[in-house]
Amino acid sequence: MAIARFKALEQAQTRTTVPVKLPTEKVAEYYGSMTFNDEVMRSLLSPEAYLKINTAIQTGSKVDRDAADEVSAAMKSWAISKGATHYTHWFQPLTGATAEKHDAFFDIVPGSGKAIEKFKGSALVQQEPDASSFPNGGIRSTFEARGYTGWDPSSPAFIMENVAGTATLCIPSVFVSYTGEALDYKTPLLKSIELIDKAATAVVKEYFNRDVTKVSPTLGAEQEYFLVDEALFNARPDLMMAGRTVFGHAPAKGQQLEDHYFGSIPPRVNAFMVDFELEAMRLGLPVRTRHNEVAPAQFEVAPTFEEANLACDHNALLMDLMTKVASKHKLKVLFHEKPFAGINGSGKHNNWSLSTDTGINLLGPSSKPKENLRFLTFFVNVVKAVFDNADLLRASIATAGNEHRLGANEAPPAIVSAFLGSTMSRVLDDLEGMKDLNDIKLEKGDNVYLKLGINKIPSLLLDNTDRNRTSPFAFTGNKFEFRAVGSSANSASPMTILNTIVAHQLFQFREEVDAILEKGVKKELAIMEVLKKYVKISKSIRFEGNGYSDEWVEEAAQRGLSNLRTTPEALGVYVRPASIELFTKYGIFNEAEMHARYEIELENYIKKVQIESRVIGDMAINHIVSTSLKYQTQLVENVKGQKEIGIDPQYFEPTIELIKRISEHTSKISRLVDEMTEARKDANEVEDLATRAALYGTKVKNYFEDIRYNVDKLELIVDDDEWPLPKYRELLLIR
Repeated sequence: MAIARFKALEQAQTRTTVPVKLPTEKVAEYYGSMTFNDEVMRSLLSPEAYLKINTAIQTGSKVDRDAADEVSAAMKSWAISKGATHYTHWFQPLTGATAEKHDAFFDIVPGSGKAIEKFKGSALVQQEPDASSFPNGGIRSTFEARGYTGWDPSSPAFIMENVAGTATLCIPSVFVSYTGEALDYKTPLLKSIELIDKAATAVVKEYFNRDVTKVSPTLGAEQEYFLVDEALFNARPDLMMAGRTVFGHAPAKGQQLEDHYFGSIPPRVNAFMVDFELEAMRLGLPVRTRHNEVAPAQFEVAPTFEEANLACDHNALLMDLMTKVASKHKLKVLFHEKPFAGINGSGKHNNWSLSTDTGINLLGPSSKPKENLRFLTFFVNVVKAVFDNADLLRASIATAGNEHRLGANEAPPAIVSAFLGSTMSRVLDDLEGMKDLNDIKLEKGDNVYLKLGINKIPSLLLDNTDRNRTSPFAFTGNKFEFRAVGSSANSASPMTILNTIVAHQLFQFREEVDAILEKGVKKELAIMEVLKKYVKISKSIRFEGNGYSDEWVEEAAQRGLSNLRTTPEALGVYVRPASIELFTKYGIFNEAEMHARYEIELENYIKKVQIESRVIGDMAINHIVSTSLKYQTQLVENVKGQKEIGIDPQYFEPTIELIKRISEHTSKISRLVDEMTEARKDANEVEDLATRAALYGTKVKNYFEDIRYNVDKLELIVDDDEWPLPKYRELLLIR
C-alpha cells in the first residue's frame, strides 16, 4: 500500500530547481506585453474608433458595430503576431472557476475550400456557450441551453500561452442567460460599480468638489496559498478530489516556532514565484509582493491596487496562471481555505477603497480640515453600511471551504465587526459625545475649520494605529480590509455586496443631509449632524479587541450582532425580503437571480461536503483500515512467535495493547463510516434544498472529526513503512 507514497517521496526529494530567465532586467519593457491595452489600441485603431472604445471604457456606453469590427480586425492581427491561433470569450461562471471555449482564427471560403483568417466584430462582441450546463439555479432548464457571453471593453483582452507552444486570445466577458439573467460574477459586479459611482459622485459633487465626475471602487486582493510537491499531491486522493487533507496527524514541527513567516523563500519555491511573476507582468497583473506566510508551505502574493472590475479579473486570472506555472515546477497550488488541520488556513484579503477621477482617495485622511470632513463622511458611511448589512457581508464569504477556516483562532470569526483603530475610534467617540452641534464654530475661508478635534486627524494613519488580524473588516489607514474572504473565492461576489450596501447608504446620507439643509442649516453642520447620528447607531459594530476569544462571542451576542456559524445559515440571508428588496431596487439582481444564486451556493455546499464525505469513506476503509489490519496481522504473528519460543508474556503485553488499540480504532472507523453513509442517504432523500444543506452541514459533517480522530491515532501506531498516505511532515516540509 505504501509503494505509491514512497515513490512520490522519492520523486519529491530528487526535484531540482527549474531555472528561470527574465527577458530583460527592466519590468517596464515587458509589462503588459501580452495585453491589448490602451497603448496597443492607440497604435492600431483609427482616432475615431479609439475614441469610441475609450469612451465605452470610461462611461460604460455601448460600442457600435463599426467600431467593434475595426477593433476585432486590429485585435486579430495583434494576437496572431503574438502566436495566437484561437480566440475565446473568457468568463467567470458561478462554478468558482473561469471558463473558455476556443475558436480558430479561420474559416473556409464557400466553393473554394480555402482557409482564410477571420474574426469579425460580431465574434468579438458575443459568443454562445450552453447556459444550462453551467450553474443557473433553475433559470435555464436542461432543454433550454442558449446563453450569451458579451465582451467587456473595460478589461483588456490578453494572450494566454499554451503548453503546446501556441497561444489563445482571451476576451474578458460577461455571461448571461437567453432571458437576460446574470449567470456569472462579473455582470452584477459591473452593475454595482456603476451604482456606487452614481452614489459617491453625487455626494462628492454636492458637498465637496464639483470637479469630480467619476468615483471608482478600487481593490487590492492579497492572495494566500499553499504549495506542495506534485507527486505527493497525486498520492493523496483527498487533495486531488476535495482540495484538502481529510486525515493527517500533526507533525512534531509545524508552525509553532514561527520561523516560516517572512523567512527565506526556499529556492524551488522562489523559482516558481519568479516564473509566475514574469508571466503575470506580461499579462498586466501588477504583482508586487511575495513572502512566506505563517504556516509551513504557505505563501502570499499581493498586487498593486486597481479598479475593482479589473482587480477581480486579474485575481481570477492570477489563480489560473499560478496553477499553470506551478505544473512547470512540478508543484501544486492549494487555494482551499483549510487544506491542513492544525495550522493556519488561507484567505484573500480584499483591500477596498474609493477613488475619484481627480486622483483623490476618499478613504484617505488629510491634513486639511475640509478634506478630512470629506474623508469622515465616507468613512462613517462605510461603517454604517457594514452595521446595517453585516449579515449580507457574512453571506458573501460563506462557502464550504471557508467554513473550516472562519473562527478557527487563525482567521476572522463568523461574527462581522469593524476594527477602526485607536485614532479613528477616538475621533468617532468625540463626535458622538458632542452635546450640541450648533455650538461648533466655523471659520470662513477656503478651509472650513471644525472646532471639534477632527482637524487633529493625522495626515498619515498607516502607522498611527495597530492592525487587528482578528477583525473581519478593518480600517487600515486609507482603505478597508475585508479579511474574511476565502482564498478560493471570486472577489467579485463580496465586492458586489460591499459596493451595493455602501452605495445604498450614501443615497440615504444625501437624502438626510438635504432634508436638514432645507431648514437653512449650514452645509458642514448638516453633514456633521447626520454623521453623529450614524456614529451612535452603528457603535455596536465597532470592536477593537480579540475576535478569537470566547468573551467576544458572548459580548457580540449582548450587542445584538449575528453569529451565523454555518454556511447554509449564512446563505439564507440572500433570500430575506430585505435583501431581495435592496438588490432589486437598484437592479443589481432581480428576484429570480437572488433565489438562483442562493440555490447555486447551497447546491455547491452540498456537493462539496458530499465529495468530502465520500473521500473520507473511501480512504478510511480502502486505505487506512485495510492497511491497519494488515499491520495488526503482523503484530499478531509476532506475538504468536514470541509465545512459541517461550518469551515471558510481560515483554509482549505492549504489543498486545497495540493490537487491541488497532481493533478499537478500526472498528470505530468502520461503524462511523457506515453511519455517515446512512446520514448522507437520508439527507439526499430530502427535497427541500435548505433542509438538505443543513443536514449535510450537521448530520453528515459531524462524523468527519470523529473518523479523523481514529485515523490519525492509527497513523501513530501503524509502521511508517506501511502507512499509505504522505504525512503532514512530508507534504509541508519537503521542498
